[in-house]
Amino acid sequence: MKHLHASRLSRIGWPAWALAGALTVAFGPAQAQTAPAPTPASAACPALLQQRFDRLQDEKPQSLCQYSGKVVLVVNTASFCGFTKQYEGLEALHAKYQSQGLVVLGFPSNDFSQESGSNQAIAEFCENTFGVKFPMFTKSVVIGREANPLFKQLAERTGERPRWNFHKYLIGRDGQTVRSYPSGVDPKSPNFVKDIEKFLSAKS
Repeated sequence: MKHLHASRLSRIGWPAWALAGALTVAFGPAQAQTAPAPTPASAACPALLQQRFDRLQDEKPQSLCQYSGKVVLVVNTASFCGFTKQYEGLEALHAKYQSQGLVVLGFPSNDFSQESGSNQAIAEFCENTFGVKFPMFTKSVVIGREANPLFKQLAERTGERPRWNFHKYLIGRDGQTVRSYPSGVDPKSPNFVKDIEKFLSAKS
């Protein structure tokens, strides 16, 4: 059948519908009928998480879309702050609830003049002092016009920007629901833990 041309098939009296079928079998469907392009992965990623930040330890770019469908706790951190001990509670939350879908994301910032060290120094401090294993990103700005895009959007959605280190934003599995907590809210606070568990129990 591959060697039959359209003109020859027409001459031997094949009807139009049969001619079209023969050509489809012989040569495959026309290019105009090719399957549609696959949906981009970003379509399943909430707009809030369509961000890329460099990982603290090696400064390799990371997409926040990898956390789609999870409950995300975003915190601006600092190494020399009265709230720095909250690293311990944040790591405890991460260890206890990560299997249920919680991820803690740390964003070091010197906006309040308490994180002057290099990215490497921050990484070593977090690991050696508090055993931090939750994802951390390179130092960035979290307030004002120069705020990184994630914190800028979080401030816009909640109407609250960080007023000090260890401000917390809790993002639901749907990537839409966001709650804001001031620095003084301890990660071990029963009410705060209750909110996390409520977010974890909600469907995306």
